[in-house]
Amino acid sequence: MPIDMAVVPVAGRGTRLLPLTKSQPKEMLPVGRKPVVQYVVEELARCGLGRLLFVTGPGKTAIENHFDIDAELITNLRETGREELLQELAFEREDLEYFYTRQRRQLGLGHAVLCAKPVVGRDPFVVALGDSIIGLHAQSNVVRLMVEQFESNGADVVIAFENVPREEVVQYGIAKPRKQGEVFELDDLVEKPDVAEAPSTLAVAARYVFSPVVFDYLQRTPPGKGGEIQLTDAIRMMIRDGRKALGVRLPEGEQRFDIGNFESYFQAFVEFALADPDYGPALRTCLVDWLSSHEPKQAEKTRWS
Repeated sequence: MPIDMAVVPVAGRGTRLLPLTKSQPKEMLPVGRKPVVQYVVEELARCGLGRLLFVTGPGKTAIENHFDIDAELITNLRETGREELLQELAFEREDLEYFYTRQRRQLGLGHAVLCAKPVVGRDPFVVALGDSIIGLHAQSNVVRLMVEQFESNGADVVIAFENVPREEVVQYGIAKPRKQGEVFELDDLVEKPDVAEAPSTLAVAARYVFSPVVFDYLQRTPPGKGGEIQLTDAIRMMIRDGRKALGVRLPEGEQRFDIGNFESYFQAFVEFALADPDYGPALRTCLVDWLSSHEPKQAEKTRWS
């Protein structure tokens, strides 16, 4: 049967973004006009996924509230003559089913995915990290491409990868491909390798497609650092057992926006704001004027000059 379920882990505490995340989920932080997780949901809907399971944790009820239909707000906008704003709530009317389950203990991404087993059952499914946007304004079809590769090749796992500078491989899970290409079979997956030992510069890009067999491997994965169950460890066990694992490169021109630290969050917000059809041109003019009025050495440090 076609893959229709996506698991969206959103249970992390977002401690690298304190104090912003003290009382709100990092997945609800604004990027341009929308919260991060709304971009993720819209991407999945565009790729044909109809059922979304959020794996939540403490302090995440704002996510549930955001995707509920707010009848009181709708009535207020109509009664006060602001019907034009109803278009901003169009995401509420997407033909999607939302489910929520709880990761009761912070035991890692692998454990968060394992928490989805009672809902997912024995069907294949997508995993999309709720703090990562793929492509500017989430205009990405990579999940659709991954599902097609999963189904046509009889794979057990398909992972999205992006090319990163070699000095940054220490921050990611890195692919060891058997052959080069836009789609490739994985020989191994190395978590945060040293620069000199990295088998490639292809970093995991927050999107996966799994056979339900991954749950069996997650249940057998021993806890690693901090007592956490790592998804990468389960995938490596699958590869070593001869399970078919494929990698798919992000299409040319697409990138992952990881809202996991202040540097990447600030960059994502500015890039999305600059691309806004209404306010982007004026913001670009403002930034150029600001940069031109400061010392050259300061201006050279930013990407938007």
